[in-house]
Amino acid sequence: MIAHNASIDRRDWSLLGLLSVLWGGTFFFNEVVLKELPPLTLVFLRVALATIMLLPLLWVYQIRFPRGLSGWAPFIAIGLLNNVVPFSLIVVGQTYIPGGLASILNATTPLFTVLVMAVAGEEKLQARRIFGVATGLIGVVILQGDGLGLESGQGVGILLCLLAAVSYGLSALLARRHLKDALPLGAATFQMLASAAIMTLVAGFVERPWQLPMPGAVTWLAVIGLAALSTALAYIVFFQILRRSGATNVMLVTLLIPMTAILLGYLVLGERISPREIAGAVVIGSALLLIDGRVLKLLQR
Repeated sequence: MIAHNASIDRRDWSLLGLLSVLWGGTFFFNEVVLKELPPLTLVFLRVALATIMLLPLLWVYQIRFPRGLSGWAPFIAIGLLNNVVPFSLIVVGQTYIPGGLASILNATTPLFTVLVMAVAGEEKLQARRIFGVATGLIGVVILQGDGLGLESGQGVGILLCLLAAVSYGLSALLARRHLKDALPLGAATFQMLASAAIMTLVAGFVERPWQLPMPGAVTWLAVIGLAALSTALAYIVFFQILRRSGATNVMLVTLLIPMTAILLGYLVLGERISPREIAGAVVIGSALLLIDGRVLKLLQR
């Protein structure tokens, strides 16, 4: 059953770190694929290949499909708000703005999630959480520094990425209300299957992928990475955290994504970490501790 507590245990903090790595690669993969494929075709390939990868696992773990329209309705709704709409908005947005700026705008997701939960009456609008999320956003901006890549005429891309963050917040609300008893693997697969069906129609009608030239090997590798790591595996982890720690907490991953991207650059590519990036990471870490709440309780005691 989905948790309603405000704190996260050590296991889910670890899973959030893993999820931030998996989703952090999304913006890189998108930039590679968008050089050869249009946005909606990219989203179609992402969800379709992820579905193909997840379906055999249902048979392995003997998870049954939902029955009837009432059984599929929550997964169709989550597929729309958690995949089809935000994926499409972000990749179209990335045709106007760079991936670094898109990742910062994506980091507003926890703020919108907190607001959506409060308006829907699911959670109280706690000043501590609002202040913590706002502090985290400041940390993300410090982390990116001058790498925002903001230029004139990019307002459309910024708006699209912000609307994607709102869509993620709405999907968290629906998941909390309707997927409280769903197994993580089943939830990930069924919402992905619904997304693939929708994107088959949308991409087929708008972009007609079968008429596009065949992309190169690098693009296909990026598509496979996007589907396998940033989608199939990522959503199994996502629904595991959602089930244990709740909808608002799982969306904190978007604050971690820019930080893990810089850390991976240091560990894997040997990139230098500047004092500004260290300062941004400290601010984000402080914000996450504030949102979690347990440190404040210890200080009060």
